Amino acid sequence: MREVKKHLISSGFSFFRRTGLHRLAAPFTRGTGAILMFHQVRPWIERDFAPNRFLEITPEFLDAVLTRLTARGFTIVSLDAALNGMGKGRERPFAVLTFDDGYKDTRDFALPILEKHRAPFTMYVTTGFADRTARLWWIELEEAIRRLPRIEIEIGGAKLALPSATTAEKSTAFAEIYRRLTEMPEQTLLDVTGRLAASAGIEPATLVEELCLDWTGIETMVRNDLCTIGVHTLTHPRLAKLGEAAMRRELAGSRRRIEAQIGRPATHLAYPLGNRAVAGEREFKATADLGFASAVTTRPGMIFPAHAAHRTALPRVSINGNWQSLDFVEILLSGLPFALWNKGRRVA
Repeated sequence: MREVKKHLISSGFSFFRRTGLHRLAAPFTRGTGAILMFHQVRPWIERDFAPNRFLEITPEFLDAVLTRLTARGFTIVSLDAALNGMGKGRERPFAVLTFDDGYKDTRDFALPILEKHRAPFTMYVTTGFADRTARLWWIELEEAIRRLPRIEIEIGGAKLALPSATTAEKSTAFAEIYRRLTEMPEQTLLDVTGRLAASAGIEPATLVEELCLDWTGIETMVRNDLCTIGVHTLTHPRLAKLGEAAMRRELAGSRRRIEAQIGRPATHLAYPLGNRAVAGEREFKATADLGFASAVTTRPGMIFPAHAAHRTALPRVSINGNWQSLDFVEILLSGLPFALWNKGRRVA
């Protein structure tokens, strides 16, 4: 499924690049701006098996994206500034930069580039990563499959035996297990990835320690005037898989934890994973009830004035590590791919 989707995206980009249709459509489809979504920013380490690569870009590409944004007339603004003007027209489109999870590389590699461009940004923090109590299960899954020549695991009562000796076999195994896990309850997902990690000799807490900022690192980010700290829940769960009380505890508890730690309000939220399957009307309402000023999804789209009435369900534009191309970014920021994807609806 991922390969089919990748082929369709590639075909679409080729069409836009050949025809230039996105440039003609931009004045009508671009809206007032975009909220860009980043995850990891770090130097690329060459490897054949990298199923989570779409979540990772190089520092050089981030630098090039920010340069291209300015060259194409976008003004990089803070999330608060974008929200303040969301219901109004703008002479120049805005770009908001957001970084999910609270990775060390946001500090080590992204921050120097953001400072170079004087670009404000929001970093959404999962408190369990800072506390070393939550798990990067998608990275556990990747690392376990990388090490294991064969996968034998039970998921929801079904036993799987998958070869995992070659890159192609590992990619197939990852896709199959990931697909099955996303259909399971949250605890099942964590149990399965935990068993796989253990069989591969991987300590989940060590991955979090290696990759994520602790509170000292987060407090360093807070002191930078370009940085806004946002909320990304306690444990990075798929919220729709939780009961009402547990879902609200993830939202409210993480906000309290962050505010107590950094000594200032944290009023912006990013839903973990953030697609339609894990963040919907129930989560949007809860976020509004809890007094968040905004909440972002991973649903693709540009921002339009009508989003002022839907501030806890804002779309974002993912800067995808599989497509580190400035032409790709420019096509996305025209808004035309999202207009087609959303069948012309500006607020989906």
